[in-house]
Amino acid sequence: MERKVILVGVSGSDKDFDYSMIELFNLAKANNYDVVDEVRQNLETAHKATYVGKGKVEELKQLAEMQDAEAFVINDELTASQIRNLEEATERMVIDRTALILSIFADRAKTREAQLQVQIAMLQYELPRMIGEGESLDQQGGGSGLRNRGSGEKKT
Repeated sequence: MERKVILVGVSGSDKDFDYSMIELFNLAKANNYDVVDEVRQNLETAHKATYVGKGKVEELKQLAEMQDAEAFVINDELTASQIRNLEEATERMVIDRTALILSIFADRAKTREAQLQVQIAMLQYELPRMIGEGESLDQQGGGSGLRNRGSGEKKT
């Protein structure tokens, strides 16, 4: 069964925006997603906290409920906090362009070497997104010697 998704893009001053949204649609189809709608917002720069503006976040939530969509596919690479904020606000999964492409590569990697290369790329992508709720991977700690390990050193 295909996952129902809604495509989301912020155009800004990108003259190739229409082409990038068509490309995103094709990438979603290549990953066996059922694209049920598309939302565009014309902002000069993406919103720092949620990628799209506050009003558009509410619109996305309502649209996802109406379309019974499970996730949003975003036309850019998002920060960890943008993904977390959008997921909390919309109560839906958020997949950015990089994660979508890595997922396609992972599905199509046949040789052991190709699978390892994709796995390395996925781990590098996920590393800055590994911070859990309320946690930090701070490497500074008190004390000296072995006691000087911060929580980040223990977790990694």
